[in-house]
This record gives sequence, C-alpha cells and structure tokens, in this order.
Amino acid sequence: MTLREEALKMHLENNGKISVVSKVPIANRHDLSVAYTPGVAEPCKDIKENKDLSFEYTCRGNMVAVISDGTRVLGLGDIGPEAAIPVMEGKAALFKTFSDVDAVPICLGTKDPEEFIRTVKLLEPNYAGINLEDISSPKCYDIECRLKEICDIPVFHDDQHGTAIACLSAVIGALRYVKKDFRTARFVVNGCGAAGSAIGRLLVSMGAQNVIMVDRFGALYEGIDAKLDRIQSYLASVTNKERRQGSLADVAKGADVLIGVSAPHVFTKEIMQSMAKDSVVFALANPVPETSYDEAKAAGVAVAGTGRSDRPNQVNNVTVFPGVFRGAIDVRARAITEEMKVAAVFAISELIDEKDLREDYVVPDAFDPRVAPAVAAAVAKTAIELGLARKIVDPEIVKANTMKRVGR
Repeated sequence: MTLREEALKMHLENNGKISVVSKVPIANRHDLSVAYTPGVAEPCKDIKENKDLSFEYTCRGNMVAVISDGTRVLGLGDIGPEAAIPVMEGKAALFKTFSDVDAVPICLGTKDPEEFIRTVKLLEPNYAGINLEDISSPKCYDIECRLKEICDIPVFHDDQHGTAIACLSAVIGALRYVKKDFRTARFVVNGCGAAGSAIGRLLVSMGAQNVIMVDRFGALYEGIDAKLDRIQSYLASVTNKERRQGSLADVAKGADVLIGVSAPHVFTKEIMQSMAKDSVVFALANPVPETSYDEAKAAGVAVAGTGRSDRPNQVNNVTVFPGVFRGAIDVRARAITEEMKVAAVFAISELIDEKDLREDYVVPDAFDPRVAPAVAAAVAKTAIELGLARKIVDPEIVKANTMKRVGR
C-alpha cells in the first residue's frame, strides 16, 4: 500500500485515532449510584464551594484541549475545521502516548479571532491547559496573547513555541559538537511566520547576539520599508544590529547556523558552501525541507538536520509539547512562560553527554524515553520557582511519575 492508502485505511477502520474510555467500572446499581446519581452530587457540591477542586475530582486535572480553526494546517494551508480534525486528533494521540496527558481535539467553525478567543475562554473551566494549533499568522499571535492574558491556565501555541524549543535544543547540541559559542555564533533564520518568528524570539531571549531574520522581502532590519506584522517589527528592532540588507544568499555568507522554516529547496549548494567553517543547517520546512540531509552534508555542512523521521537529527515537536504540558499541569501552573520554554530547551539538549555527540546525533530521538520526563521536571521546577504553580510537587517526583505513567 502507498502511505495514502495505509493512512486512509487506518483512519477508516478505527473511526479515527482516539476514544473515550471510562476509568471506573459501571457494572451494577451500586456502581451507577456512586458514579452518577445520587453520588455524583457530592463532588459537585464541594466544587461549588471551591472551584479548584475541579482539578482533583474530575478529568480536568489531566485534560488539555487541542484547539484550531483549520486556517494554517501544516503543508495543507486553510482547509477548514472539519478537514483539520485528523491533525488535532493525532495531536491528542501523541499527548496520551508520550506523556499520558488526556487531550480533546476541538476545531472551531470561525475565522474571526474575537469569536475564537471568546469561545476558548468559555471552554476554560473544562481543561488544565490549552494547546493552540494550526492557526494562520499573524492572527495566531493576537489569539495566543489575549488568551494568556484572560485565562488562568497554560495557553501554548505549539506551532510557534514547540517548534522553537525543539529547534533550539538541536542547535545547542550542534554548536556543542562543533565547539562554537551560542552567544557569539552568527544565526540566519529563513522564514518569519509563526514558527520562524518564535525561533527568532527564543534565540534573542536566550542571549544570541548575532541573529538575522529573512522573509520574502529579504533580511529584516530596523527601518526596513516593508509591511511587517507586529512580531516581525519587534524582531527587526532587536536583531541584525549591523543592519545587513539583501537576500538569503547575501546574508548567509559567513553564517555559523542556518535555520529554515520557509519553503522547499531554497538552501542551495552555493548558499551552504558560503557559510562559515563547521556550519550547521536545520531545514525544517514540511513536508519538503529547504534542503535534504544528504544534500547539506554533500555541500560540506558539519551538522545537518530536518523535520523528517527517516534522516538523522530530526527536529520534532513531539519532544516538546507532551513534556511541557505534563510538567505544567502536574504543578497546576497558571501559564507557560519564556523561562519555562528555555528550561525545556536545556532539558532536551542536556540529555546527550558531550562524549556521545556525533554529527548525526546532536538531538535526542523522538522516541527517547528520557525526553518527556526530563522536560516535565524542568518545566515544573521553573513554574514553582516563578510562583506560577498552584500545587507544589518535587520535580523529581514529576519526572518519576511521568516515566511510570507512560511505561518507560
């Protein structure tokens, strides 16, 4: 079978990828009276007096909503809410598999940001966290920003921050391997949409001093005469201090690290060969990257990676969001902050010892059983330190429990 045939067969035969399973038996009248009427009234009465008990007495404490409007589905574009369901359902399956977080796919039939925001806020009492997914930019920035302001639970746009965390963990591993300093290395990020802008912002917040963002109109710099959204304008003001101008080919010359979240095949042999010695290239466009792993290596790149699972150094969000939410909801965090994202970056990158680094192994595999527990513990620890945790749990217990929950 082709991949298309196999995928359609799997979805059809199983009627999707997830289901609801009762945690308790309902086999007789006694079970029914405890689980439902009259017994169910008892937790209801207690929650009425203390709403936080909804995290303890109901599925809310381990439940995340995966919410999209279907306007920017990876590789497919604006396909609408119904067509986006398989992706959100898949994300829910990954949450369960990698961190035992229960997740519900929700695709909203609106393209209006205000209606989206209001709907998610109304859904807040049911969940411990909100994972935003596949929303077109620039409205995805405003939606996330507003929801973080008005919600008392973590809100995380994975297309932005999951990608950025996964990418930066790989970059740190690569720079450790080639013995270059993160702060002084020259970075070029090609693509300034949701994922690219998040990578740029995380680079800056982690102390990278030489970053150039490139979009369809060329390198961003302060004062550029181009129609930028507010995030691009911010990046133009805090990156490219030398105000270098021109195309990707122009600014990639001498770069130590080239990151792509843009379009297929745009990293040519000439561009990669113009980079500094011991260069690093991560080509993350999906499903077809800016360059293949083999092409990058043939061009002389020291460390290369893509988003593909069939080549080394895969940059994959599945190393990020399961552990981030596991840690956040285990301490009942009110938000996911920049500091928690940075903690996740180092939790992933530090799993590979210096002696084990290789040109084809600078980032842990998506199925490495250490990843989600390490990320969960780091996020939980940081949330506690920041005073954002409503429940204090030893991060080592969070790590151990995560390992136990997923059987790893």
